[in-house]
Amino acid sequence: MKNKIITLSLFVSLSFAGFHSNAQAVKSTKLQETPKSLSSTYDTEIDKLVAQMTLEEKIGMLHGNTMFSSGGVERLGIPELKMADGPLGVREEISRNNWSAAGWTNDFATYYPAAGALAATWDTGLAGLFGSSIGQEMRARNKDMLLSPAINIVRTPLGGRTYEYMTEDPFLNKKMAVSLIVGLQNNDVMACVKHYAANNQETNRDFVDVLIDERTLREIYLPAFEAAVKEANAYSIMGAYNKFRGDYLCENDYMLNKILRDEWGFQGVVVSDWAAVHSTVKSLKNGLDIEMGTPKPFKDFFFADKLIAAAKAGEVSEAEIDIHVKRILKVLFQVKAIGGKDRITGSIATEAHYQDAYKIAAESIVLLKNEKNALPLQLDGVKTIAVIGNNATKKNALGGFGAGVKTKREITPLEGLKNRLPNSIKINYAEGYLERYEKKNKGNLGNITANGPVTIDQLDAAKLQEAIEAAKNSDVAIVFAGSNRDYETEASDRSSLKLPFGQEELIQKIVAVNPRTIVVMVAGAPFDIDAVSKKTSTLIWSWFNGSEGGNALADVLLGKVNPSGKLPWTMPNKIEDSSAHATNSFPGDKSVTYSEGILVGYRWFDTKKVTPLYPFGYGLSYTSFAFNNVKTDKKIYSEDETIQVSVTVKNIGKVEGKEVVQVYTSKSDSKISRAAQELKGFQKVDVKPGDSCIVPIHIPVKELAYYNVETKKWTVEPGKYTLKIGNSSRDIKQEVVVIIK
Repeated sequence: MKNKIITLSLFVSLSFAGFHSNAQAVKSTKLQETPKSLSSTYDTEIDKLVAQMTLEEKIGMLHGNTMFSSGGVERLGIPELKMADGPLGVREEISRNNWSAAGWTNDFATYYPAAGALAATWDTGLAGLFGSSIGQEMRARNKDMLLSPAINIVRTPLGGRTYEYMTEDPFLNKKMAVSLIVGLQNNDVMACVKHYAANNQETNRDFVDVLIDERTLREIYLPAFEAAVKEANAYSIMGAYNKFRGDYLCENDYMLNKILRDEWGFQGVVVSDWAAVHSTVKSLKNGLDIEMGTPKPFKDFFFADKLIAAAKAGEVSEAEIDIHVKRILKVLFQVKAIGGKDRITGSIATEAHYQDAYKIAAESIVLLKNEKNALPLQLDGVKTIAVIGNNATKKNALGGFGAGVKTKREITPLEGLKNRLPNSIKINYAEGYLERYEKKNKGNLGNITANGPVTIDQLDAAKLQEAIEAAKNSDVAIVFAGSNRDYETEASDRSSLKLPFGQEELIQKIVAVNPRTIVVMVAGAPFDIDAVSKKTSTLIWSWFNGSEGGNALADVLLGKVNPSGKLPWTMPNKIEDSSAHATNSFPGDKSVTYSEGILVGYRWFDTKKVTPLYPFGYGLSYTSFAFNNVKTDKKIYSEDETIQVSVTVKNIGKVEGKEVVQVYTSKSDSKISRAAQELKGFQKVDVKPGDSCIVPIHIPVKELAYYNVETKKWTVEPGKYTLKIGNSSRDIKQEVVVIIK
């Protein structure tokens, strides 16, 4: 038996030279050990520039002058600050004065897996790869700021942007976000981390007042933003649409000045979400730097002619305006948009970047159920395979409301199977269900419908019969069901967890005629799949998975890739089991109170002893792993030390596979209210069959702290803590107790 040690560090230093063909890419895709902080090197030069600017030129830099750029000062060599949407890849070029496409022929980009998929990899190295790869594409398009990552907590499974966010857990959230931001910004591009903060629903997002107690705010909703600032040195933050404790977030003194700048030391720029500004002087003084928006003329923005008038009337000083201008100049110098002779030029839509997208997609796919080891699919004796479902051919790079990607490559599941199956196997395709809506005002902000798109859930008789015949006359059937980016969309939350378009009935009918039926869900957020899970023996969860998604999915089905994805959120049995719904505190009306407090996601399920359908961190493999010999380097720690816990992971199956070691902590005798357990460490490891590896995970004792509202400080409660090591929140293999002095 071979025994090896896997080493762990906060930032995984990865050289991705093997994935990139040109020297420019190789140079820029090595993740730095340390993120680049904003430099003071250019302060003297910045002061000189500001001294030469007129009031009008300064204010011109503080608001949008096109749909995706803020103004520059050409006579002084100050360029526009050029932005691009990018949760799924760099958005196509938009016209300067309206939302229509600019019509370029050279703005095709790589479509990357959505953030939910990235989080499902539980791999910070892949998060760094994602950031670096998309940073290359940004530079090839000559952009300065990526409007991403979106790191809001998944509070409700119904959230329209759940696919675009990462997870329900603040620890997983911050670890993935930091690596992504570092990878991105090392390519001379600013990350604009969004949506700061407590933007956890689309319903009434333009005005809803979010009320969260201070401990919950600090422990659940702010950790990833704080880490983005303190650990990743993010250059930009986007202010959210909603209100927080009475004030809009783009004019919120507590959030923008007191926490973001005074407490965390943020030195970058705060950019508004589009049309999220409601005042001139208040927004400026309370921390906003750049106002972006639509659809009114740019001169009518709060930070345009109104700000010039306010300055001339003495309502705001020119010295105050200078502060914001200097922040913008600082980040422009930082990414070499000014005076940068050796700025990275980048590359876009390359084979190397498609392979980056493939790597992420392949490790994101979650095997939920595999009775009788139906997967990987054994092709001996298989002559025909029925491929059923609209999702087998549905493309998701574009769609819904919000940022999509114009791409030349999006491999669908059907195409992936055609690419990977031998020519001797015949594929019988049937659409099965139709994607139909009763009402669909696609593209009207907040007006898709009151509670999300209303679907027509009655199956088409002819389509159903065609699918049944295909399944009957095939050796194996694969149903591709779930959702799409027209149904899961920005500006609208879903009204229920129900599978749309009659898919549940379709799956039952197919399973009835072909017991060798595999069900693949393609979606970005939880659905009610309890009945489907009970009916089928084999169930896979995939995502809006990028340009190579279909190839990655086919490779998992056929066993070329052993699935290693883990759920980044809890799959409830029913919506009433989730905390925001169990407490009847979603969506609110003019205000919403987060009544569940710190018990979000698995914290609620575990503390309240509610059984989920599939737990947080869950995912099967084609092999099996044994966890043994859990130990810590010592038993007693002080507050400034780091707990070094290790576990031996052995692959006791027959194929190579990757496992995610997860460490949860709990304190049963705490004097404060706590969740039953909290994720505080994880590491993904690759183990060959028969091999073992020792996996060390380092947990700073400070990670055990709670936010003390009375002292306004993070406090580590002394006493006994139990470290629970497992491969999901509900599958704890071993435990060890430590004492904190």
